[in-house]
Amino acid sequence: MVTTYGPGALIDLPRDSAVVGGLETWPDPAQLEEIVEPRLSAKLRTADGPPTALYAPPAASNDPRERAAGIGAWRFPEWFVVQEAPAGRDDGEDGRRQARSRRLAYRTALDGKGRFDGRPVVATRFVRACPKGHVDDIDWYRFVHGADDPCRNQLWLDERGTSGDLSDLVVRCGCGKQRGMHETKEIENRTLDVCSGKRPWLGPHAAERCELPARLLIRTASNAWFPQVVRVLSLPEDGADVDRAVTALWDDLQIVDGPEALAFIRRKPAVAERLAPFDDAAILAAIVRRRAGVSADRPVKQVELDALLAAPEGFGDDLATDADFHARRLPDAAWRRPAGSGAGGVAAVIQLHRLREVAALAGFTRFEAVTPDIDGEYASDVERADLALDPVWFPAVENRGEGIFLQLDAGAVDRWRRRSAVTARVEALGAGHELWRDRRPARSPQAHPRPFPGGPYVLLHTLSHLLIQSLALRCGYPAASIRERIYVDGEAQRFGLLLYTASADAEGTLGGLVQEARAVEDHLEAALRSAALCSNDPVCAGHEPDRSPDDRRLHGAACHGCALIAETSCEMRNDHLDRALVVPVIGVPDAAFFDPVV
Repeated sequence: MVTTYGPGALIDLPRDSAVVGGLETWPDPAQLEEIVEPRLSAKLRTADGPPTALYAPPAASNDPRERAAGIGAWRFPEWFVVQEAPAGRDDGEDGRRQARSRRLAYRTALDGKGRFDGRPVVATRFVRACPKGHVDDIDWYRFVHGADDPCRNQLWLDERGTSGDLSDLVVRCGCGKQRGMHETKEIENRTLDVCSGKRPWLGPHAAERCELPARLLIRTASNAWFPQVVRVLSLPEDGADVDRAVTALWDDLQIVDGPEALAFIRRKPAVAERLAPFDDAAILAAIVRRRAGVSADRPVKQVELDALLAAPEGFGDDLATDADFHARRLPDAAWRRPAGSGAGGVAAVIQLHRLREVAALAGFTRFEAVTPDIDGEYASDVERADLALDPVWFPAVENRGEGIFLQLDAGAVDRWRRRSAVTARVEALGAGHELWRDRRPARSPQAHPRPFPGGPYVLLHTLSHLLIQSLALRCGYPAASIRERIYVDGEAQRFGLLLYTASADAEGTLGGLVQEARAVEDHLEAALRSAALCSNDPVCAGHEPDRSPDDRRLHGAACHGCALIAETSCEMRNDHLDRALVVPVIGVPDAAFFDPVV
């Protein structure tokens, strides 16, 4: 109900077609399980409003005597196709036409058993919608006759071919007028009129003003509903405590510019007493935040990155003090090979023995997905469909699991970025991104899509995909169940990636992934070796995003044969990938961060 069939999603039931109802049709929040995650609640709150509440979808009861706490749905669409009896014999052209023709019927013309003229009906697969999420029945009479024709004769849907393509479908009226369905693809001609602004998941009287042209939408198509899900990792409260301590001692700490200065200041008894619960890394990070004037409303990923990098060294065999977050920096001797190994660009490996992820549904769009930026935030000007007439809470789920975090060496990343070949490659990727932006339809939620994420993000994102494929072979979890989270903090020069798996089970996962942290070098070597040559090379390696005739403007050397993975695992819907930034490939030998594997 959060990622696949949330409010506004179009679904087929055994005997009906419907749209999942808004939050008003859900059980009262008092009957639902509340999910507490203050950071996520604060992110979802409305302007100047209090943090919103999060509740889990109603769970099915194991007691057959209990009344099911279901979720409401509205019957949609209201136009149906009559299941005509097949022609008894072939009467030439007329007989064949009858066998391929179906009458269109509106809901009010059905009898008490949901039939038309004694025949069963099925909901039409064609509706009209807009990228803001509005959806409505097609005005079939207007489509065939035009805006001012009062004709209301029987309508027929003729199939004049066997492919089922729009070019083979014609809507015909008993008066003799007809129109091909292929014309519905001409959005600029507004063949389906202007969007009505209807929101049937919120009820029959919830329409709002919309001036976008209506588009044809296939109810069961994959672009009928794109959720906007906000995800955060639950973190210990130490970050807030250390920030408060640094603020209270700012008169003393404002001169601190490194570990040596901090050690000197901590000799003062008052300072030492207040800072005793925190290690130097956490204090220095808080000082940087205080000096930069960073507010508490920081991007979710930057807060998570602070917590990940502040993890103490260890093997994770100590008692977990926080059931939601238990991270330890694996000692170098446990995972790093002798000098000269292929992991020279990796600064640290952190094991997340326990983690809790909370995902909340904030809204949805149709036709085009809107993805968050590299900080995990949705742009404030993105228009999304509301889940309720007056949203005061949001549906959410919590998952528990484990993960591995890899931090890249900041100095190595800086040296890599300064190379001329890397600069040229990143500029080509940026040019491809601009071409992709220019092709976005105007006046839609994607009219101002996300900016180019930059070279370090493409590097980390591609490396993440390659490592997921390697880890899936040994960790016991399929690649589709391993998710990624990319961290790029350009201002503080912090770069890393988190690969994790999580389950809704209260006990979380079984530890197979986190233990692979000790074999990071093996996985990195396998990933680099497989990425050096794709089964589609040299075509894949030679792909130029700024010059390619196809629509793959957001890819460099990347395809389904090498770097693309299941979209359930990727945070960017398989965009912004390029093997050439990770390892030398055919035609681009000098833009890679890592050396080739011998």
